Amino acid sequence: MSERSHPELDPLPYDYDALEPSISEQVLTWHHDTHHQGYVNGLDSAEATLEENRAAGDFSSSAGAMGDVTHNGCGHYLHTLFWENMSPNGGGEPSGALADRIEADFGSYEGWKGEFEAAASAAGGWALLVYDPVAKQLRNVPVDKHDQGALWGSHPILALDVWEHSYYYDYGPDRGSFIDGFFDVVNWEKAESEFETVTELFE
Repeated sequence: MSERSHPELDPLPYDYDALEPSISEQVLTWHHDTHHQGYVNGLDSAEATLEENRAAGDFSSSAGAMGDVTHNGCGHYLHTLFWENMSPNGGGEPSGALADRIEADFGSYEGWKGEFEAAASAAGGWALLVYDPVAKQLRNVPVDKHDQGALWGSHPILALDVWEHSYYYDYGPDRGSFIDGFFDVVNWEKAESEFETVTELFE
């Protein structure tokens, strides 16, 4: 058996204060260095438990460890995309093929944005713009925790973390203002790149 690789937390693609005033330096520091690191550590620990259980032939704790893999793994993957989905030079609206598909699938950019904001307001974890490779269309998906309510096979294009630790320090209970702040720093170039990559595979 090959040696197991360990998940790692990548550094932020910008300085900790780069997204102010939308997201403060303090929140980015806590969120990335503590919360995201916790999901990386949890994923690594769960995978180690599964590996040990296989070697010992004792699977009594494997069901819980598998649940920890999905929870922490999705937390790690979605946070990684979330950081990349923002930029100090972000904002505005999408362009190119992604803009065309948003208009085709949602009627207009405003129609998509209103629906995405509704997902962000209702979700207990994440609002995601995903590409559904079965229907070959974009969808907005509210996801609870990190892995409850996701659509099988879909590929996240844009991820917004709406856990309270994302915004309470900066905005208190005003999640709507945090969502507005996200759109001031959203990195559409990254979303466009994700969309182009996935459509090359499935269309």
